[in-house]
Amino acid sequence: MSTKPPRGKIYFEVDSVLGVKVRITEDYWTFLITIKHPPMRGREQGVKQTLADADEVRISKIDKNVYLYYKRIEKRYVCVVVRHLNGEGFVISAYPTDAMKEGVVKWKK
Repeated sequence: MSTKPPRGKIYFEVDSVLGVKVRITEDYWTFLITIKHPPMRGREQGVKQTLADADEVRISKIDKNVYLYYKRIEKRYVCVVVRHLNGEGFVISAYPTDAMKEGVVKWKK
């Protein structure tokens, strides 16, 4: 996983429930929906909603600077994985899931 924020034109930016501005570039969103997680194509609103109104946020067991934002949308959770760096955040990944991963609960609705 990259430790540097991606460069390029910002596709969207959201103020997260933790008060961190989280962004994703156009190029990285395209990579995410074509290579990493095609089921997320057309689900930008779900990603934004997860960041802004998460049900729960956990800190990764592997990297204390990586946060997993979860929100139940319809029958599954949307998980948005965000690296927090220097007071800002950038999306590393986003995917649908049936269960939350282990990790320290940072915030809960």
